[in-house]
Amino acid sequence: MPRFNMNWIYLLVILALTFLYFSNGATGIQQPQTAQKEVSYSEFQELLAKGNASNIVVNKTKNTLKMYVKPDSIRSVFHKGTDQVGTTPYLSVEFGSVEKVEKIVETARADSVFTGELTYEREKEGGVLGYLFNLLLPIFLLVIVWMLFMRLMSGGMGGGMGGIFNVGKSKAKMYEKGGELGITFKDVAGQEGAKQEVQEIVEFLKNPQKYTDLGGKIPKGALLVGPPGTGKTLLAKAVAGEAGVPFFSMSGSDFVEMFVGVGASRVRDLFQQAKAKSPCIIFIDEIDAVGRARSKNPAMGGNDERENTLNALLTEMDGFGTNSGVIILAATNRADMLDSALLRAGRFDRQIHVDLPDLSERREIFLVHLRPIKTDDSVDVDFLARQTPGFSGADIANVCNEAALIAARHDSPTVGRQDFLDAVDRIIGGLEKKTKVMTDQEKRSIAIHEAGHATISWFTEFANPLVKVSIVPRGQALGAAWYLPEERVLQTKEAMLDEMCSLLGGRAAEELFIGHISTGAMNDLERTTKQAYGMIAFAGMSDRLPNVCYYNNSEYQFQRPYSEATAKLMDDEVLRMINEQYDRAKRILTEHADGHAQLAQLLIEREVIFADDVEKIFGKRPWQSRTEELLEAQMRADAERMAEERAKALEAQQQNDEQTSGKEEKNDE
Repeated sequence: MPRFNMNWIYLLVILALTFLYFSNGATGIQQPQTAQKEVSYSEFQELLAKGNASNIVVNKTKNTLKMYVKPDSIRSVFHKGTDQVGTTPYLSVEFGSVEKVEKIVETARADSVFTGELTYEREKEGGVLGYLFNLLLPIFLLVIVWMLFMRLMSGGMGGGMGGIFNVGKSKAKMYEKGGELGITFKDVAGQEGAKQEVQEIVEFLKNPQKYTDLGGKIPKGALLVGPPGTGKTLLAKAVAGEAGVPFFSMSGSDFVEMFVGVGASRVRDLFQQAKAKSPCIIFIDEIDAVGRARSKNPAMGGNDERENTLNALLTEMDGFGTNSGVIILAATNRADMLDSALLRAGRFDRQIHVDLPDLSERREIFLVHLRPIKTDDSVDVDFLARQTPGFSGADIANVCNEAALIAARHDSPTVGRQDFLDAVDRIIGGLEKKTKVMTDQEKRSIAIHEAGHATISWFTEFANPLVKVSIVPRGQALGAAWYLPEERVLQTKEAMLDEMCSLLGGRAAEELFIGHISTGAMNDLERTTKQAYGMIAFAGMSDRLPNVCYYNNSEYQFQRPYSEATAKLMDDEVLRMINEQYDRAKRILTEHADGHAQLAQLLIEREVIFADDVEKIFGKRPWQSRTEELLEAQMRADAERMAEERAKALEAQQQNDEQTSGKEEKNDE
């Protein structure tokens, strides 16, 4: 639904008043047609004497009167029926003296031929002012309606009479100097490769003569591509801050409007302003909103306005001189949907990939976001970086902020390492639901399920190392197992199969040790099925469909790039692969049934166990590394400290309860 706006109310009121003004009367009800007839004074006397008058209205100013005719006399006076002259027709008469009219009326009353009323009316006062008011009121209403309409058309761009003329103007925010943003490369942690790519742009803007003397050409445009939250917009602002040149910033959606031709007009206006301020930078965020690939099929009904805007952008990007000093930066996380003409050399010469940070880059990002946070000596940045694999820069900023909130909630003067670990768990798994009621049977089923995951991951070579297992409900999950994923550049088939086997360990444990299965494995089955289809359809890791990739990125092609027989073969291969790993998981659990039972019982008692607890039951993991040993030692120390804090808190609560009960007993006495 559109947002409520008082301007619409004002517009409706003015339109209603205008309609009422021009529709005969302020009431808005159209009066029935009433006939009138001008007669002489002598005819008036004759008709009055015959008893045809019902009422008489005298206007002393104009020396005229209106004699309203009785309904039964209408046909004899007007020679027409009531349906033609209305219900209240009258005769218009000019007279010389009011006194003579009054005498005639008195005579008629004496003869009982007139029983109505004799009334007087005066012309409305106002004179010239009233005339001017009646003349100017319609014009005034039309002007008000026009101004409101222009304001609505302008979309809030200045309003008033000039709003309609600003609708085609660019909405870009201009910073006279990029340094006004207060962001430099020091504020962009990690992304060394991306910073090195854009450093040339900064060098050209600072010293263009260095490149032009040698005949070199700086790229006209650079496209920042990467997942959400990796710092593409921040990197563009840092480029402007380092170069110290005017910086135009806008979103791709700012070009899109419901009015035809507005997007193209804004593109032209933007580049016109940029050329006047050159050397400068134009930054278009989320350019996929306007740069999406144009439809090749006219029957699909493409968006002509968006395509016209894209055409204007293509023309402007390749329409100015090489050394004009206008450089375009754009950011998107959907580069595969952009038009190929936009990505060609001469427009966006470079595609700079801003990927998720690795271990060392996450450490640098943590150092940036930890500057304003008061931390204690227990915080280890290297440890935090290892605990957050796959996190983007925005996720790490969220972790730091959430840790500060958790510490403040506990009235702690500083933020400790445990606060950061709780923040990571909160972001990954959700908020702990300590008040969720579960039966003993459900708790045992969850413990067996999570112990199955832990057991399989312990005895498979390429599975991610286990960190801790919990049966405390978090978010939508009733239990969870935390792992420390190894950051591999390439994934082998054996590693992916081990991961599938570990995911199926929970369902296998339920079937083996409980005798029935539950819905607790839905997320595991979903991930397993997606991974199996990815291995077979995209990675070519099937025995019956080897070395074949059926990936299709065509936006307007709705037909699968393979036949029904191949689809059936894929389904069979997925089912075979999943069943093989499921049987493998059951074999591993059967071999280590006693250890699994101990692990499940320990989970029921403690609710949270760590990797060294699993090691005491199963022995040392055959593929354990030194890094994992250090990590487990740190996690164990954290667990012991948490246990001590909980014990102290419980003891303090018991003392408080005892004091409260003692006071109540004294009050009773």
